[in-house]
Amino acid sequence: MSKKNFFSSHLYNPLYFRYCFYFVFSLAVILNSIIIHGGSNFYILYIFSVIFLGIGFYDKPLWFLILLTFIIVTCRFFLITDSTSTFGVFLIHFLTYLIIMLISTGLMKYVQKVEEDNLELTIALANALDSRDHYTLHHSENVAKYSVQIARKLNLPNLSCEIIRKGALLHDIGKIGIPENILTKQDKLTDEEYEIIKNHPILGHNMIKHIVNFHKNGVLDIVLYHHERYDGNGYPMGLKGKQIPLFARIVAIADSFDAMTTKRVYRDELDLEYAINEIRKNKGKQFDPELVEVFLSLFDQNNLNSNKEQT
Repeated sequence: MSKKNFFSSHLYNPLYFRYCFYFVFSLAVILNSIIIHGGSNFYILYIFSVIFLGIGFYDKPLWFLILLTFIIVTCRFFLITDSTSTFGVFLIHFLTYLIIMLISTGLMKYVQKVEEDNLELTIALANALDSRDHYTLHHSENVAKYSVQIARKLNLPNLSCEIIRKGALLHDIGKIGIPENILTKQDKLTDEEYEIIKNHPILGHNMIKHIVNFHKNGVLDIVLYHHERYDGNGYPMGLKGKQIPLFARIVAIADSFDAMTTKRVYRDELDLEYAINEIRKNKGKQFDPELVEVFLSLFDQNNLNSNKEQT
């Protein structure tokens, strides 16, 4: 993961801000009550505490946030003492900190709402694609589900899992630009028709490349490179091995698995065991061998059928 994505995974995850709140508030109390009693220079730590409170606990009830803000202001009032420490000053501090907390909460809610709207747009685009072909109606959703399962098995951050989910939902979006007579053809494709189909990753990339977030977070990599092969014989760029972005390598396995285990216009669905064996046989050829092992570990004796039945 790039440094930018690593930073983003922390920025959008309120859990990290909760840790910051606990640390900064505890530090402020310790410094004022034990090390430097009454030191006024540490008031800034209480301000940071209330900012982290609003961001980290944005989804908690309002009374909970007000109560914690009151506790922060109380600690500040009694641990940083001066001649102006009156009830009126306490009230002013409380109202000021309350406003800071509410602004922080509102900003985090806005950020989360933007993320939710982006996901809804992604799902709408995926549904528009899948609706063109009855046989691939739920393909994008299935690929997204399997891809996220692999990502979670790899212990990737939540933000990375969400990026993979969006990229998987959109991985075939370029097929919107493929003529329907080719997309739904029951007979074997001609060489010319197959070349047209192979162009869909580039079409998809060009369709959504102007969406800034997709350009930065790896969604475009999934759309463009999900048909690359580990041995270098894939398309459209012929990338090999770790040259292929990780997210695209993950989606490639999920895409192939769902394509084999669902009914298509040109054939019935293939047996689950057959599909798993095909993934295994192409380890190190079509697919990243390490990711194949992770994928196969999802299909132990207990959940071999449960994963498929939930689609």
